[in-house]
Amino acid sequence: MRILIAGVAGAVAMFIWVMVAHVMTPLGWIGFSQIADEAPVIAAMQGAIPKDGLYMFPWVDPKSKDTMAQYQEKLKTSASGLLIYKAPPGSDIETSQLVIEFVTELAMCLLAAFLLAQTALAAYAMRVGFVALIGVTAAISTSVPYWNWYRFPADFTLAAIFMSFVGYLAAGLVIAFLIKPKAT
Repeated sequence: MRILIAGVAGAVAMFIWVMVAHVMTPLGWIGFSQIADEAPVIAAMQGAIPKDGLYMFPWVDPKSKDTMAQYQEKLKTSASGLLIYKAPPGSDIETSQLVIEFVTELAMCLLAAFLLAQTALAAYAMRVGFVALIGVTAAISTSVPYWNWYRFPADFTLAAIFMSFVGYLAAGLVIAFLIKPKAT
């Protein structure tokens, strides 16, 4: 029961941090750039992209026997990138997005609370650090490969790692308070 309580409390702390980071600070915007003269670009996308999705360009058939060679050849003359596309009409943040965000943080914090409960870390700061390091590990394992392979901007990557670290730190402050060390 203590793991469940600690996980829920940690998730609340993390959820609050994520909301603050994205709504009240510029952290959620780091790494994004404006498209110059975006109206014709948006019009072209609306005409060429059939549905919501993640698109990669230039495109090559991944089932082709020489996919990488074709891709390397296209890169010599073409721009490249990833596009996350949401077809119109757009919408504000939906309740389902907030629910998914909280459930995700709940799962992460329940796992962190469970892992912390398996340790014998006596000092509060060590328990907080343990949870924060779980967050750093999680952030690096996702953000750095996206920066490396898909060329996500470095400032975006560093901001994402920072926000994740602070989220786990906030959760760790709560979880470590509620999960005391195992008796030895």
